[in-house]
Amino acid sequence: MKDKVKYAKYTMPTGGWGSVKSLAKNAVQQRAVKTLPGLLKDHNKTGGYMCTSCAWAKPGKPHLAEFCENGAKATFWDLTAKRTTPDFFSRHTVTELLGWSDYELENQGRLTHPLRFDPSSDKYVEVSWAEAFSDIGQKLKSYDPQSVVFYASGRASLETSYMYQLLARLYGNNNLPDSSNMCHETTSVALPQSIGTPVGTILLEDYAHTDCILSFGQNVGINAPRLLHSLQEVRERGSPVIVFNPLKERGWQEFVNPQRPGQMITNKPTEIATQYYQVNAGGDIAVMMGMAKFLLEWDDEAQLHGRERVIDQTFIQEHTHGFSDFETMVRTTSWTDILHVSGLSRASIEAAARTYANAKSVIAIYGMGLTQHRYGVSNVQMLINLLLMRGNIGRPGAGICPVRGHSNVQGQRTVGIAEKTELVPLDRLAEQYGFEPPRNDGLNTVEACESIVKGHIKAFISLGGNFVRAIPERDLMEEKWRDLDLSVQIATKLNRSHLITAATTYILPTLVRSEIDKQASGPQIVSMEDSTTCIHASRGKYQPASDTLLSEPAIVAEIAKHALPPNPAVPWDEWVGNYALVRDAIEATFPEQFREFNNRLDIPGGFPRPVAARTREWETETGKANFLLPKALSSSFASIDDSDIFRLITLRSNDQFNTTVYGYDDRLRGIHKSRSIIMMNADDRVRAGIQKDGFAKVSTAVDDGIIRDIVLQVIDYDIPPGSCAAYYPECNNLIPLWQFAEESKTPAAKSVPVRVAPV
Repeated sequence: MKDKVKYAKYTMPTGGWGSVKSLAKNAVQQRAVKTLPGLLKDHNKTGGYMCTSCAWAKPGKPHLAEFCENGAKATFWDLTAKRTTPDFFSRHTVTELLGWSDYELENQGRLTHPLRFDPSSDKYVEVSWAEAFSDIGQKLKSYDPQSVVFYASGRASLETSYMYQLLARLYGNNNLPDSSNMCHETTSVALPQSIGTPVGTILLEDYAHTDCILSFGQNVGINAPRLLHSLQEVRERGSPVIVFNPLKERGWQEFVNPQRPGQMITNKPTEIATQYYQVNAGGDIAVMMGMAKFLLEWDDEAQLHGRERVIDQTFIQEHTHGFSDFETMVRTTSWTDILHVSGLSRASIEAAARTYANAKSVIAIYGMGLTQHRYGVSNVQMLINLLLMRGNIGRPGAGICPVRGHSNVQGQRTVGIAEKTELVPLDRLAEQYGFEPPRNDGLNTVEACESIVKGHIKAFISLGGNFVRAIPERDLMEEKWRDLDLSVQIATKLNRSHLITAATTYILPTLVRSEIDKQASGPQIVSMEDSTTCIHASRGKYQPASDTLLSEPAIVAEIAKHALPPNPAVPWDEWVGNYALVRDAIEATFPEQFREFNNRLDIPGGFPRPVAARTREWETETGKANFLLPKALSSSFASIDDSDIFRLITLRSNDQFNTTVYGYDDRLRGIHKSRSIIMMNADDRVRAGIQKDGFAKVSTAVDDGIIRDIVLQVIDYDIPPGSCAAYYPECNNLIPLWQFAEESKTPAAKSVPVRVAPV
């Protein structure tokens, strides 16, 4: 899209008529208006299908319309009447399609037939399923198992994910990177060290009991809009909501609930954030350090005057380890450094700390604004420290709440899609299936990219997703990707990863979750896990886009049957015929997590997996929750003291889910007609010598011999000085592959050091 951006500050609330209009527009554009009744009847409802968009919790008593604007868009794009058939590919070369935008590619509609890239014609051509599986199987048999990667995007069901991880391990490796590596892997590293669990501790019902919400680096209006229902109820009880985020996002400001006719008629919004602080990109640790300093100061005063203490000393003594060292660090950290790094005033931090101190039960919400930094692990652990100071883990209405993205990204890790062998019961798999699983850790996303660059990878199997578009260092990765011998893309719609071809490239089209998946035993049920560890069943309700499509379990099983020697202990065909048998196998592998799996599928609101920290049991090396010391006050690679370097935040628009772009209207930020923009503080823009609404070359401020730059239009935006923001995935080429969160290797996409110069 080459049109010049149109920008005007959006002043309407989140939700309301703006969401309704956007929903209607997308239904018409995708020719999916007939699916609207099903959205009301079946979407996120017991007996219906689960949304393929975000992973937010589904209530036991659902609303009339248990979907948000973005969830509806995802469903319309899944159930679109548009089709990308072999005839489409006969009319367009891959070279031509490489010039199309992400939006234009996916807007062609659903893929209908298996395809193979033909280098001689530069086109994809139809191939039979039998021929595709035979060739893929023969090629996989010829490779060293360590040279093959099995990637998963996070939308596949628990059943598919379990089969996929077993395929990889039977093949001979643990190379199972997934989309979690790119977003919440930091959570999976930080939380076990702090509280002994890799997932959050709250359930949806905790929002009914909380006295206060803290949010860091999360945009509720775009990334988890249905959470706004719970937040609205929190506010109506008079409980405060404190938000720390560099951008003033409308979702945290005002909300009109489309479920409430009276509110829709009056358009009178509910104020969500009662306190909103625009922290510097990478400045969250400093904010939390300042809040902790105030808590200790007030606790000192309380002891001096014989009042009730501010910190929960009983909880700290009984349930935590390391408080003394943490207290020393907090007391000795200077206010000068805290204010400089955070970009906030002392009075602002004091006001936030006072609200926190006055609340009994607090939920802390966070997103990738904490995880995608150099010291992302310290970000998350500092937030845990703040909760531990007042005992806000393991009681009703209190706990930690990482908001996940893809609809089953948390669940696929639960059933074994993990490159780290310590996370998988390999001995149990060995006993169950009569083989010796590989015991060495596999490749995560960054390591897989590094291995591709070095030429060590021969084949890449992708269970969904748009890997080449989603990863950092895109220009180099696209170049090196073409050296692969085999690329297999299991997909529903065309995307750019399909156009970066290997020596042999297949596109294998599959069903979406809302479509009827009929197998030998009848229509099948699949399941997934939400952000609060609750497991939900999903039943497709719509006829498949094409009778030539296969289900994801069927595709995984066929690849396995053609690539692996027969194993009577692994009944691939029986599993495809009846997914309940796969759930029995999952329960046998993970009995503590999936007790009576098939019998509990239809519990309203899902059934929760056990999380020890919810009951103050700490599965850590110390046997307690740990206060852990942050590595620095700034979590960024970019120095806050270099005035020529800005900290770039990459983010999604309102018209987008991950790499899927639904359009060019970022309504909630008032940005229209273009995604090729960068949001800057007006004073920064003037200082950089850029004219109002002018264009700038944005280049990565590192000296490693690689030139990374992009030309973007600059718009003046309400963002802290020194910080700037632009869209993902367009700016992924600015992120060096080696700039990732220490320990987790999550790409550091929320404070990329860049220079901005006029063009």
